[in-house]
Amino acid sequence: MSTKNKIHQHPEPGSRKIMFRGDTVTFTLSLDKESQGKAWVRTNIGHASIARKAVIDSLDRNLPLQGTEWFDIPMRQVDSHHFSVMLPLSEVGHFEAKCFFMSAGKTKPLWPEGDNITINVEPADSCCANIIYNAFVRQFGKNKNGQHSPDDSDKLCILHLDKKEYTVIPRSGTFRDLIAELDFIVGKLGCRFVHLLPISPTPTTYGRMGRFGSPYAALHFTGIDPALAEFDIKATPLEQFGELLDAIHARKGKLMIDIAVNHTGWAASLHETHPHWLLRDHTGDIRRPGAWGVVWQDLTSLDYSQQDLWKYIAHVFLTWCRRGVDGFRCDAGYMIPLPAWTYIIAMVREQFPETIFLLEGLGGRISVTRDLLNHADFNWAYSELFQNYDRIQIENYLPEAIDISNTDGIAVHYAETHDNNRLASRSRIYARMRTALCALCSHQGAFGFANGVEWFADKKISVHEAHPLNWGSAENQVDHIRRLNILLR
Repeated sequence: MSTKNKIHQHPEPGSRKIMFRGDTVTFTLSLDKESQGKAWVRTNIGHASIARKAVIDSLDRNLPLQGTEWFDIPMRQVDSHHFSVMLPLSEVGHFEAKCFFMSAGKTKPLWPEGDNITINVEPADSCCANIIYNAFVRQFGKNKNGQHSPDDSDKLCILHLDKKEYTVIPRSGTFRDLIAELDFIVGKLGCRFVHLLPISPTPTTYGRMGRFGSPYAALHFTGIDPALAEFDIKATPLEQFGELLDAIHARKGKLMIDIAVNHTGWAASLHETHPHWLLRDHTGDIRRPGAWGVVWQDLTSLDYSQQDLWKYIAHVFLTWCRRGVDGFRCDAGYMIPLPAWTYIIAMVREQFPETIFLLEGLGGRISVTRDLLNHADFNWAYSELFQNYDRIQIENYLPEAIDISNTDGIAVHYAETHDNNRLASRSRIYARMRTALCALCSHQGAFGFANGVEWFADKKISVHEAHPLNWGSAENQVDHIRRLNILLR
């Protein structure tokens, strides 16, 4: 697409930028010398549905991708050397464009040097205040303040039962327990998104690790863990999840659920219905995923070379969208191939175009994160700021995070997650400083923190347990976080 003739485009060819639905983008083409002819911009802006349908049909109907979403828009001649056109960005998605000039009497277009410009368009209401409260529902039970932990005699009793191979699982926090704290989370703290750790059924007696079992070891991707619901003859666990969803929406908040579709727990429903979707090694052993040199023994890997699995997972996401969920944190998303994500997200955006997809790419390459944001149409990605600790590490990391947020997709700065130690376990001053760092370095107010950060909880979140949150502690950073969140709106 290069040419010896000098023509210039703005925005520059090869540049990438984040914009929001409702924005406009102006393209200009400049000629070095006056020439008779016309200018156009070739783009797929405005044809997101055509592009998505082509991706879907490439799998469902085995049709080749033909680029039918591309078309040419004439540019207005401003003067003898300049052409311009302003285009509205009315759809969420990944778009590309490039201007060209057609000299009068010629059949070969002249292109400016460089690649297409890329514009990643995000939902309009994600332009600011993307403040995320990460809630582990299990931790919202009666022991969230740490006043109902087992005493020594209880611990001895539990240990005795463990040795006799009984299964001892304490009562869990519930959706209704979390509902009771929404005025504090959404109202006082000012969080707009409530991000739930996985709520799918969890192993109990088979393949369970820890006291409670990991919610990331899902037994059914569209099921609800009954431990998170009260026994109520008027409301099923799914209906009680709906109560939480309605309560968040009533407060003008949004609900995001964590979902780990790279793997399942042992004895998951898919093991029975689709055993061929399990990934096995050459000896026939079921593979278990892992990261940072750790193998997650309670998980079984799924085989994404099986394209029917893509269709199944797409309908999992659609099921949650129809229930009213606003977004998804996709655990270990970098382990799933880009073509699979492209299909899955296209299926969802055809019906729910404003859905937020947050990529968890920790443990994967930055290049994979960028590709998934750009080409699979993810919106956001986990920032790794929370695991860069000293000044040199932060100064080295932030420029790339800033570039990602400006070009590919917003990098969300979580002050703390279940993957790192509690900030307050080092010191409460340190916790305040790190919380402020993550908030004030955020783009579009994309800042998150795990439940308990506001109360200086110092016991690491273990997905196999239910440690207390130090809830209601007199020494806290509630007002500190509230003020930070006001700045991000």
